[in-house]
Amino acid sequence: MTIKANCKINLGLHVISKREDGYHELETVMLPVCGLYDVVDVERGEQETICFCGSGIEVDCPEDRNLCVRAARLMQERFCVGGVNIRLDKRVPFGAGLGGGSSDATAVIVAINDIFELGLDKPALAELAAELGSDTPFFVYNTPQLCRGRGEVMTSVDVDLRGLWLAVAKPLDDSVSTKEAYSGITPKQPERSLVELLKEDVATWQATVVNDFEPHIFAAHPIIKNLKQSMLDAGALYAAMSGSGSAVFGLFDRAPQLMFDERIFVHVEKIE
Repeated sequence: MTIKANCKINLGLHVISKREDGYHELETVMLPVCGLYDVVDVERGEQETICFCGSGIEVDCPEDRNLCVRAARLMQERFCVGGVNIRLDKRVPFGAGLGGGSSDATAVIVAINDIFELGLDKPALAELAAELGSDTPFFVYNTPQLCRGRGEVMTSVDVDLRGLWLAVAKPLDDSVSTKEAYSGITPKQPERSLVELLKEDVATWQATVVNDFEPHIFAAHPIIKNLKQSMLDAGALYAAMSGSGSAVFGLFDRAPQLMFDERIFVHVEKIE
């Protein structure tokens, strides 16, 4: 079974409070980016083992941190499914705040559910995915979602950006770890909810829809700050960092003309 595991962007991100379990209480709206994806192929294996191979961007991490392998192992432990072979063609950059690894893990869970005919519905799949990461359950539904808690408590929202152009850019030689992102954050209660703000015209978002990670990430990584400014200079109606970075995105009312050098990964698509 082959799945196009698309990534996501965050429309605003509020870090509201520090929780007793060590996580942070969040409020963010996640939106799927359909044209930027990894290709995940999962099939039954002959042995009772998990075999993983990759192409594209190198997945350079030990097996116990490989989200595809962890997802397969979780399904084996819970449902006694047999061996699986996983092939990943990695296209979404790492350390970008785009959720590429989480999307890959969810794709493995969804594929195993289908291949082994487990009959799990979306809430059950999302509950399993949540064991692997905070934004992983989002990709089960893969529609605009208001995400609360640590990101796993979701409510469907109506955000219609069809007809606009989306540009995503990431410096290839600069990434932001989750640890770095949260080490510089000061949680605070937002004055208005994101759902309320996103009901207003996109042209108003730049002044109201904020990502709380931006100030300290921009101070430490000026290239990311410059990418956002480049989006605005190119005519973006709205530009922001996605998640904890280092990717930045812009929303445009026409196809953008972006002049980045080879050190910047760029993806552009029209939202359909």
